[in-house]
Amino acid sequence: MIGAAAATDILIPPSIAFIVYSVMVPGASVPALFAAGMVPGVLAGFALIVPAVWLARRHGFGAGEGGPRPPLFRTLREASWGLFAPVLILGGMRAGWFTPTEAAVVAVVYGLFVGMIVYRTMRVADLLEIFVEAAEVSGIIMIVVALASIFAYAVSTLGIVDPLARTILDSGMASGWALAAIVVVLLGVGMVLDGISIFLIFVPLLLPLMKGFGWDPVWFGVLLTYMVAIGQFTPPMAVNLMVSSRLAGVRIEQTVPWVIWFVFAMLLVLVAVIAVPDLALWLPRALNF
Repeated sequence: MIGAAAATDILIPPSIAFIVYSVMVPGASVPALFAAGMVPGVLAGFALIVPAVWLARRHGFGAGEGGPRPPLFRTLREASWGLFAPVLILGGMRAGWFTPTEAAVVAVVYGLFVGMIVYRTMRVADLLEIFVEAAEVSGIIMIVVALASIFAYAVSTLGIVDPLARTILDSGMASGWALAAIVVVLLGVGMVLDGISIFLIFVPLLLPLMKGFGWDPVWFGVLLTYMVAIGQFTPPMAVNLMVSSRLAGVRIEQTVPWVIWFVFAMLLVLVAVIAVPDLALWLPRALNF
């Protein structure tokens, strides 16, 4: 459940995957992508609640332990600081208080304020370790970006993408079948690669198809991100599932009978976003992004 829920984080702003996608695709701004990911991300969260509750009741998780129910409203009130972060980021960009780049700084400052002042789970002494870890992660991302950029440049220079895209478009393949093929490929690739690597490698390949079929770049970016999210907890080589299995002390193959229900729930929302693009596009339009 934790592995599945953690996969939805790239759909909710601030999302590094959306930022990378916006840099690579004309017509897909960061504010529009941040807003477009909100509704699919929330729907994915609700979709994961259904199998979680069903599995818990079916197998009696938590039954017979006694004690009062968790205080729902107090818990929501305590979680409101974290839930307010996307509102602050989207609202600030919409009001013109800061740019998408400055929004990253605002998110960091807000996170430090909540962690150190509100929840008091962070100390000044922890900042050095946090900054070192952030530098390490940033260094890894920059190496991946550099290598993927070389790959994208090589693909563009060799002229592989345009003939391939032209062949697919001239074959008369319906956009639905082309999108289905992309879904299958990216779900598989998402099991072994992170979202940034997938975008840097596959977006240059898929961009001609997106333009040829007339797909909205913001909607297409949300779909790609959503497929990456599903792949991150889909067995047998899911990144999130490997981490959560190690922390839980179980083998990854033991999670298959359980996680398959969460994969199915997320796939239902993916089909809904494909069938009804306005699920992703209505909020950016309402905010004039």
